[in-house]
Amino acid sequence: MRLSAGDRLGRYEIRSPLGKGGMGEVYRARDTELDRDVAIKVLPHEVAGDEDRLRLFKREAKAVARLSHSSILEIFDFGKQDDVTFAVAELLEGENLRDHLDSVGAALPWKKVREIAGAVADGLAAAHGGGVVHRDIKPANLFLCADGRVKILDFGLASVRETVAPEGATSSETLTASRPGTAMGTVGYMAPEQVRGETADPRSDIFALGCVLYEMLSDRRPFERDTAPETLTAILREEAPSLADSGVQVPQEVETIVTRCLEKSLDRRFQSASDLAFALRAVAGAPGQPRRVPPGGRVGWRRFFALAGGLAAVTVLVVLAWRSLWTAGTAVSDQTVVRSIAVLPLENLTGDPEQDYLADGVHEALITDLAKLSGLRRVIARSSVMQYRQPDISLSQIAQELGVDALVTGSILRAGDRIQVTAHLIQASTEDQLWADRYERELRDVLSLGNDVVVAITTAIRLQLTPHERESLAVARPVNPETYEAYVKGMYYLYKKTPEGFAKGLELLQQAIDKDPSDPLPHAGLALAYPIIYHGPGGAIPPREGFPHAREAALEALTLDESSAQAHLAVAAIKMYFDWDWDGAEREFLRALELNPNLVEAHAHYGWYHHLFNRNDEGLAEIKKAQELDPLTPIYTAWVAWMYLIIGDLENARLEASKALEIDPNLPDALYVLGCVYGGEDAIEDATAVNQKLAAVNPDWRYGLAAGYAGAGRRDEALELVADMEREDYPKFGLFIYKIQTILGNKDEALRALEAAFDYHHIFLPWTMRDSEWRADPRWQEMRRRLDFPPG
Repeated sequence: MRLSAGDRLGRYEIRSPLGKGGMGEVYRARDTELDRDVAIKVLPHEVAGDEDRLRLFKREAKAVARLSHSSILEIFDFGKQDDVTFAVAELLEGENLRDHLDSVGAALPWKKVREIAGAVADGLAAAHGGGVVHRDIKPANLFLCADGRVKILDFGLASVRETVAPEGATSSETLTASRPGTAMGTVGYMAPEQVRGETADPRSDIFALGCVLYEMLSDRRPFERDTAPETLTAILREEAPSLADSGVQVPQEVETIVTRCLEKSLDRRFQSASDLAFALRAVAGAPGQPRRVPPGGRVGWRRFFALAGGLAAVTVLVVLAWRSLWTAGTAVSDQTVVRSIAVLPLENLTGDPEQDYLADGVHEALITDLAKLSGLRRVIARSSVMQYRQPDISLSQIAQELGVDALVTGSILRAGDRIQVTAHLIQASTEDQLWADRYERELRDVLSLGNDVVVAITTAIRLQLTPHERESLAVARPVNPETYEAYVKGMYYLYKKTPEGFAKGLELLQQAIDKDPSDPLPHAGLALAYPIIYHGPGGAIPPREGFPHAREAALEALTLDESSAQAHLAVAAIKMYFDWDWDGAEREFLRALELNPNLVEAHAHYGWYHHLFNRNDEGLAEIKKAQELDPLTPIYTAWVAWMYLIIGDLENARLEASKALEIDPNLPDALYVLGCVYGGEDAIEDATAVNQKLAAVNPDWRYGLAAGYAGAGRRDEALELVADMEREDYPKFGLFIYKIQTILGNKDEALRALEAAFDYHHIFLPWTMRDSEWRADPRWQEMRRRLDFPPG
């Protein structure tokens, strides 16, 4: 029965017919209760009496009704009146994409193509997330609304295997559905698996959308032939002509996206519609209108990829197109041995400097995860690789400077709460790419993203993982995006190692904890922040105020994640520098290094622990290990120099201090050691010059100049500097005043300053108490007892 204007279906009054297709007739109608125009789709009598077709119709209505997305036609109602079965949907004003392409008669501008395809991909992502596969994406089922929206229509073949044929279909565009083993879809837009009658999945819709993309860009269908059988054969056996080879000039990034959509293999296509949407929107600089070029005036896409390896600006899009080919074809050869790695800073492709913190956070996480693996002899620490954020030398030279077998390079791109990371493994000696891949996740899954990258790298280099390492990398908890952002921003500022950076870092880490107290990362970061701050002559926060907060954060981090090497290191530092719990400190150092053999700070501070108990060989070895892991961070080289100074090897102390000063000419630790070396060699003028520079660089280190004056017999000048320190902050500088007064032979003043240092709880006090010319004095003996040193 054909409906006429004025007929009613329940509360809906028919106004006029809109169209007719294989699955029913569509009418404009008025919802008399809600006072709005709607579209009503009515099943014809010959179909309503067919139980299979009726089931299809109901399934379409139910499938679409449970989806809620701006790019999917909204279903309002479903019903039956007498012998009429119908569904009620939103009424759309505009035209379908098929009619639009036919009326334009030419390729569409890239901006419009991207808007249409991106909206469709978003809608498909929502449908696939709801368990619905469309199975018939084509221009006729994509509607361009007059208000600029794009809608996916006609889910009549969604998740069904039934035989349907449209009215008026041409020989080259025949709609077919299937019983098992029968093709289902629209000829020209069907994926190979649909042609073979196999089960379609979300990637089948991606193939179809790729066909639509190709058609919008080129004004031709990628597999069109004279007959339907020839078209189906082309889908199965032939590659679509590249857009460039067809004379269409589009950016290579666009070509690669289309190529990946049209892969014959499901595994080589985009693995989700959201991946495709992300890739489409990542193409920022494409021209407005695709255009045809003469055959001699273009560069084929295969040649482009041969040339594009060095173009960082397109790295992310190359990866998007070739992920599966890289993964399948770039395994490391049996002869390649990779046991030392450096992860270079990730390039921030967002274009927003404010997102640098996110790139740094993911970069640090990759280093941390790799450093935990016992099979890797060396993973270069973050501080050293940050020197190559914008390298002006070759990768092979970087690898040589760092002394590694391979480099990991990559980039990060953020769009809303989704992040995309590309990673490349580069052989150091040849700069050959050994492996590459692209990963995309919601920000909440950033930790699992990092784990996946690490697992892929270990697979590529054939690194044997322990059962515990495999288990650890297989599990990653989701994060609260706001918490993670505050955490990585906090660490970003802490690593600046400036007073302003420390203050901002502590504030942000506390914000992260307040947002999600169950996340162990900001607790561990906060716990480590205090030992970082105090490694100078005192800190902005007195130790008695700061370290209790550090302990609280560290213990909470361990409660939440006992496997956190950083948290164990923080506890070790607290026990050594503040609690003076020597046995407890060593246990925590060993646990931290068990969990992360490449944790540079653990090696460095454990070196000072060894020195405290006169195990100088072990101490020097640990600090040298830190230097090896972080060769371009001068502090560890300066600490090696300091250790040589302590054991009396002035030549090596001078050599290592000079190396540190080559990296940072104003590093206080290195200047102090060099001044002491000159003083030990009676080169008083050189010592004074270095110590004067030290005091100018950082006035807190003027005790080096005062000690130099005291050793050179310039008593008045030494005491003048002591008086300055006493006036400024006697407890803070008490330990250094003790040293200067000891050199000057003033026992009472020295021991009074030592008591002030104890009250202040200066973190270096135990090392000062290893020995002294005042050791026979009961006051000195009492102080040593209070530090709970083991006998001898």
